Parts: sequence; C-alpha cells; structure tokens
Amino acid sequence: MGEVRRIEEAGALTGKELAGDTPTLRLFSLLELIASKDRLFTLQGLVEETGMAKPTLHRMLQQLEGAGLLIRENNGRHYGIGARLRRMAENLLLNDSHHGARHAVLRDLVEELGESCNLTTLSGNEIVYLDRVETPEPLRFTLQAGSRVPAHCSASGKMILSQLAPAQRRRLLEAAPLRRYTPNTVTDVDKIEEELRRVRRDGYAIDAEEFLPGLVCAAVLVPSPTGISNLGIAVQAPVMRLTPDKAIRLLPALRRAAKAIGDIEAEVAAGESSQESS
Repeated sequence: MGEVRRIEEAGALTGKELAGDTPTLRLFSLLELIASKDRLFTLQGLVEETGMAKPTLHRMLQQLEGAGLLIRENNGRHYGIGARLRRMAENLLLNDSHHGARHAVLRDLVEELGESCNLTTLSGNEIVYLDRVETPEPLRFTLQAGSRVPAHCSASGKMILSQLAPAQRRRLLEAAPLRRYTPNTVTDVDKIEEELRRVRRDGYAIDAEEFLPGLVCAAVLVPSPTGISNLGIAVQAPVMRLTPDKAIRLLPALRRAAKAIGDIEAEVAAGESSQESS
C-alpha cells in the first residue's frame, strides 16, 4: 500500500505561543499548529494567523521541509504534512503506553463476538491497524498491527471519512488511487460520497467484500469529546460466518467497546491536561 497518513485534532495556537524559549521549541510549536489543520496552508496564511514576521516563518518552513516533515504541493505555494511526520504520528499511536488498556477491550470484544476485531486510524487515504486481536477460528483473515488497507473500500475507512468536512473529504478522495479490489469495490467519487452520507446518518459502516473477496466487516467510531474522532473499531470475518445482516446485529457490542476505548482516551487526555496545568 501507499504511504501512511493520519488526521490529527488539536487546538489552535497563537503567534505568542509560537515564541518558545529556544529555536527548537518554536519549530515544534509551529509544527503543532500545522498538525491541527485539515487543509493545505500557505506562508501568508501562517503570517496572518500567528502575527510572526514573514522571513522568520519562511525560514522555519524551509527547515521543516528540509527535514521531510513538510512538503510543498500544488503550485509550490501550499504546504502539507510530510511523510516523516506522518510516520512519526503513526508510530506514536502504535507504541502508545496505554496500548494495554485498549488491547484488553479488544480482547474482551473478540471473546464476546468470536471474530477478529481491530482498532484503526485514518492516515491520508489509508486505514492503519493500531491494534488487532484474532479470532481462535481456524478459518480467518490474519492481519497485524501496522497493516494498511485502503480507506475507500474498508468499513473503518468509510466510517472515519464520513465525519470529515465535505471539502476535505472530497480533496482526499480525488487525490487517492481508488483502485478496484473486487467486483464490489466502489471507485466513483460521487458514489462513494453518497455511501459516506448514509454512513454518517446511520452511525456505522459495512464492508461487504469490497476490499477482499469473502471478507465482511462492520465498523463504528470511537467517541471523542471534540466530536471528531480519528479512531474506529471494527469486526471482520469470512462471509460464511458474517453476512452484512449479521454484522449489523453485532453493532451494540461494537459500540460498547468503542465507548470503553473512548473513555480510556478521555482519561489519558484529562491526565495530560492536569500535568500541563500543574
């Protein structure tokens, strides 16, 4: 698959907050501001947003671009997140110190449903498996943490894509290689958008053999206090054991597990906020 990307939610920073004690901290603050954006940005836009001098910001952007943390896109005037920064974000999620608590929720879910379950995040046009627990059934599709699948034809991908701002989602889909993996794969952007509107309305997504023949998946979002989540939880199994109709009947269990993981994430965030204020 292609390069992994991730969407990150963060609060806006100000020019004053960018003025750290050292050049390194100022670069980090600028990177934090950039990571909070859901669209490409320009040097002039950052100047207006932060109030910093244009030559200073230009020099900082050049340093970040040279380090592979940012890239230039379109006409060269717009900047976007670079591959190195995306890999860093992915590795932070994969190796999070609270992995054990989330893994326990997945393990309990697999015991309840009897099928493989995974925790995922959206990275650009792909879904990254942050964690996974396999079913004990001998017939199964084996995937590992760190695996990548296309967002446009996976249940988790459709679930997370459905909540993005329309312009952001359209831009992502139009830039993605919408490859047809099975006869059920939808590759037309307008038809994908129609499906995503249904997913947003219903609160769940189904992958009915759209990525792999014989594989059916269902996914829901992990709730987030911000209202925008970059985590999904999904169950998947061979179609002989999990039809789309049966997958829908598993949604209550999926939602309970999603809430449990959401509570873990909220507790972690509250602890970090408390440490920062102390």
